[in-house]
Amino acid sequence: MKINYKRPFAQFVKKASKPLQLAIEDRILEICKDPNIGEQKAGDLREIWVYKFRFNKQEYLIAYKLGQSKQGISFVWISFYQIGSHENFYSQLKKYLQQEPAPEKVKGGEK
Repeated sequence: MKINYKRPFAQFVKKASKPLQLAIEDRILEICKDPNIGEQKAGDLREIWVYKFRFNKQEYLIAYKLGQSKQGISFVWISFYQIGSHENFYSQLKKYLQQEPAPEKVKGGEK
């Protein structure tokens, strides 16, 4: 399984305290073991999953997206988009997703 960290996620982790960084690492391992542990969102964020955890009486949310093989049998990658407290979490996530460039389409005949 491939793990990808988007810029907002990486920046938050870099600025976080060492104990919080270790807690985040543990949560990432939990998500990798069972990607369905989070809650799948609906509407504009239907492809995003959110996992909630508490650290020092503060609730944090981790937003991630799952990628599957073409057969849909197994997970190939997980992209971690954002982490933070609930305040403005979803509005910031939507803003980032709108700014993110669309993945390149494979033209017919090219691989």
